[in-house]
Amino acid sequence: MAIGSRSLGDVEKILAGVDWNQGAALSDLSAGDFWLLADRGFVPLGLVLGNSVFSMGITGGLATGLRGLARGELVEFTELMYDARRLALARMKAEADSLGADAVVGVKISIVHHGDVMEVTAVGTAVKKVSDPPTAAAQVVVPVGSRQVVHSEGSVG
Repeated sequence: MAIGSRSLGDVEKILAGVDWNQGAALSDLSAGDFWLLADRGFVPLGLVLGNSVFSMGITGGLATGLRGLARGELVEFTELMYDARRLALARMKAEADSLGADAVVGVKISIVHHGDVMEVTAVGTAVKKVSDPPTAAAQVVVPVGSRQVVHSEGSVG
């Protein structure tokens, strides 16, 4: 074993010791996004992820490659991309459902090609509605020179 590396067994022990249902929630929300969600009565439950890795296979890759010599859509490749994306999103949703989430926000989808293999990853923050939003509109106070400008519900000061 090289210095600074861990075996798969070591990594599995570390992961087995983590209680994913207790403690801090993971999120990739910005401070502004977090504030907006909290203002509307939502709390983050955690970062959720779904991924899928698809291969065109040698037959599909050859057929698509030959069709690629002419102009037009490569239907098999398009369908593969849609299926891979749908599967990644379904897995992300299932992970959010297991946390008891009402929604997933801030979803980012990444598609990476490795030759004839395509990896799709969907990442977002699972959130749950815990209260109704306040009846008063949110306000932002911006100091301007010697006076303060208060903006609420679309007004401009």
